[in-house]
Amino acid sequence: MRMTDSRDQRLRAIAELIRSRPIASQDELADGLAALGHAVTQATISRDLEQLGAVKVRRDSRLAYALPDQATAPADGPELRTVVRDWVRSVDVAGNLVILRTPPGSAHLVGVALDRAALPEVVGTICGDDTIFVAVRDAAQAPAFARMLEGLR
Repeated sequence: MRMTDSRDQRLRAIAELIRSRPIASQDELADGLAALGHAVTQATISRDLEQLGAVKVRRDSRLAYALPDQATAPADGPELRTVVRDWVRSVDVAGNLVILRTPPGSAHLVGVALDRAALPEVVGTICGDDTIFVAVRDAAQAPAFARMLEGLR
């Protein structure tokens, strides 16, 4: 078996575990993987979660990992409002970029909600761990867009 085959199998196993039950920690995920025959380190789990785009969201009244398709609802105003209200900690402007800060591990969730909202002034988003760069079409639009996001908080 090639190394990538075992990695692909491990990624599929992680995705299935996250989809099947609330997984609140990397230790819990490691235990689930071990039960399936995958012995991995915390560093490997961390890299795998990042590659899968997994983020922590509130599931069944507690924080748990979710995959991007689980973490968002269809694009609509209330969904974006809820995500911004719950996850965006600050909004700042730099040229044609609006910079959003979130708790660690939450930027992807907000970025996906912004992308799905298909806002006409947004060209695209780039998400890190706790920071999102939102590119707007024109620097003149950035302050108004930032104020709109602040209004959702």
